[in-house]
Amino acid sequence: MYIKLYIKKNTGQQLLILILCCVFSVISISCWALFSQGDSSKLSTEENTVKLPVLMYHLVLKNSGDKNKFIVSEKTLEEDLKYINDNGYTTILVKDLIDYTEGKKDLPPKPILLTFDDGAYNNYLYAFPLAKKYNAKFVFSPICFESEKYSKITDENPSYAHANWKHISEMASSGIVEIQNHTYNMHSNKKPRIGCTKRNDESISQYKDRLTEDLKKAQELIKENTGTEPTALFYPFGARSECSEEIVKSIGFKATFLCESKINNITKDSECLFGLNRFIRPPGISSKKFFSSFEK
Repeated sequence: MYIKLYIKKNTGQQLLILILCCVFSVISISCWALFSQGDSSKLSTEENTVKLPVLMYHLVLKNSGDKNKFIVSEKTLEEDLKYINDNGYTTILVKDLIDYTEGKKDLPPKPILLTFDDGAYNNYLYAFPLAKKYNAKFVFSPICFESEKYSKITDENPSYAHANWKHISEMASSGIVEIQNHTYNMHSNKKPRIGCTKRNDESISQYKDRLTEDLKKAQELIKENTGTEPTALFYPFGARSECSEEIVKSIGFKATFLCESKINNITKDSECLFGLNRFIRPPGISSKKFFSSFEK
């Protein structure tokens, strides 16, 4: 009787221990799977994040004149393009960014985006030939009011003239230049409206109508003259209001660009293409020094 009871008691303890071991094992495996999944998700996100510098140019002249931060010399631009080639960068376009976020293609190991704002004729005269020489792609964003104006007159002074639609169409047809939206005529840096910002004396509804009208007019002119419709808005001066992005998205834009000097993190999330940063290219410093400012 004593022996039987001992066996039953001992067997019960062993069974309890076995159950506890199983429960502990299940919990351990579950926790390991959970943490592993978290680490894998983090790793996957990091693997799909691409660092992207975006450079911003405006005027390109034979001699820059170091006093104007918006003018670089033809020589400086060529040095930049040579530096890009020699240091393993690949120039891309906005289309490449959109395709990446939509899962249609991968980006190269060291992508870089070159942008030219305002639509100056000297970009066509100096930057375009250099881009062809170095097989470099760039984005050209004209103020369409000025493009329209200079398409009606004959004035090709590189110091102040704007590219006309013939120049813009030629660049767009080259395959290395992408034409994007820089507004039709919202390029003032004086109050009551600075760039694309909302005026204090207009309602949100009025602002939406005004911004939409301006951007759509630019869209139509660019499509009419180049056969392509812009997918990105380059905010003049990087100026926008709290509700600007919502309006821009409703029009159909897939990316917007500002003017802050920061590197961009491009992911598979299409939202990362709104509010992209750009480094303005100042005159008077070497390509090595300029690029080192964001290559650290």
